[in-house]
Amino acid sequence: MSSKKGRAWVFDDNVDTDLIYHNKYLAESDPKNMPQYAFEYYPGKENFAKEVKPGDFVVAGKNFGCGSSREHAIYCLEYAGVPCVLAETCSRIYYRNAVNNGYPVLFVKGLSDAIHKGEIKDGDMLSVDMENGLIRDETNGKEFRGDAVSDLEKEIMKAGGLFNYVKAHRTEK
Repeated sequence: MSSKKGRAWVFDDNVDTDLIYHNKYLAESDPKNMPQYAFEYYPGKENFAKEVKPGDFVVAGKNFGCGSSREHAIYCLEYAGVPCVLAETCSRIYYRNAVNNGYPVLFVKGLSDAIHKGEIKDGDMLSVDMENGLIRDETNGKEFRGDAVSDLEKEIMKAGGLFNYVKAHRTEK
């Protein structure tokens, strides 16, 4: 898990799962087909699915992923090649779904204010060190400090999700 570089896709506070992945597409069961619907209903980001590139980052303020519980909201980003979500906070259910599926979310204090002040913008090039939680906006030189991915989260990610992790670590009785 090394440093990754990519463009920022900046979102506000309180991005609910219907805006990440609308409920009208919940019948889609193949995660590889889910990225085409990502953020289709988020005002100003309707073209996210067509324009996102592998390595780009979703950057959000507070309470990212609030609303309904749906793994689709994780899969549509993961399978689009977004290496992680950077958010000040996210809902517990979104975070739990992310961890269970081995998908990283980095919590970055002050990110909401930075977004509102224009200190990080759509298209800025970011360098993200997930081991140390350091985020550098290469476009403007601003640095942010986030929580690094925990050792347990790294193990779950390496295993391909919580189910595989538990299966690999289960002891026979």
